[in-house]
Amino acid sequence: MPPPPADPPAVPPGAPPAVPPAPAGELAALLAAGGTLVLDGGLSNQLADQGCDLSDPLWTARLLADDPGQIEAAHRAYVRAGADVLITSGYQAGYEGFARRGIGRAEASALLRRSVDLARRAAAGRPGVRVAASVGPYGAVLADGSEYRGRYGLTVRDLADFHRRRIEAAAAAAPDLLALETVPDIDEAEAMLRAAAPTGLPVWLSYTADGDRTRAGQPLAEAFAVAAGRDEVVAVGVNCCAPRDVLPAVELATAVTGKPAVAYPNSGERWNAVARGWEGAPTLDPGLATAWHASGARLIGGCCRVGPSTVSALRAALP
Repeated sequence: MPPPPADPPAVPPGAPPAVPPAPAGELAALLAAGGTLVLDGGLSNQLADQGCDLSDPLWTARLLADDPGQIEAAHRAYVRAGADVLITSGYQAGYEGFARRGIGRAEASALLRRSVDLARRAAAGRPGVRVAASVGPYGAVLADGSEYRGRYGLTVRDLADFHRRRIEAAAAAAPDLLALETVPDIDEAEAMLRAAAPTGLPVWLSYTADGDRTRAGQPLAEAFAVAAGRDEVVAVGVNCCAPRDVLPAVELATAVTGKPAVAYPNSGERWNAVARGWEGAPTLDPGLATAWHASGARLIGGCCRVGPSTVSALRAALP
């Protein structure tokens, strides 16, 4: 892939999105025809590198209200690195979490729309960069680590109702697609897909996995099958997992669904919840992406602890 062009000029805060969303059919056709898009990396690590305090339960979503310029700057860093897709800061944003900060429903909806607008502005002047509105799992909004366990004791209908409000707000800002990401179990995947369907937006469905199972312990083959036959799902795969788990997951996802795969693992470092810090050395070799691509991955990037330099290296490694 060619290197990205020079950084685009800044767009004043509050300006309307510079580029309309890409047509859904165009994106599906691009991926089905073998086109490859490089995703960005971890938003939280880039914000931390910019000096942001992410200790709040709202995590990166706090900055939507308190310092949105930092989020735009983080997105711009990934545009400079060559990312073709920016994932918004809505992952941990929910009405319940905002309410605990005294933010009402109308303002919370505006903040979810802002998450899309910030990414769109960061991509201003860079034709072809798409914006994926992040829809994280129910557990992410709880901020207690339960997104890596799933099985919250809620029904599919309960979860669909929860996600519908967030998805509708983000969709109102016209992202190019929805990133249903870090999904821990099949019930939540079904709920998220139900909630997303009325928007008419294309989606990717991405599970967080451990080996050949979801974090809730279900076989990935069964999890991927949820996306089979759904026209709105343009890709299915894994994120927020160890790099070693990506290739077998990509092979399985494409075999089960017949769709392109999405793959964006963590750096390979491990989070120590007691010490509240990352341990070990990174194991994400950008060269691994060539095998992912050969096996059907068409949306490829990084998740936690993957920064702009690795995204640049992934771009260079891919055709």
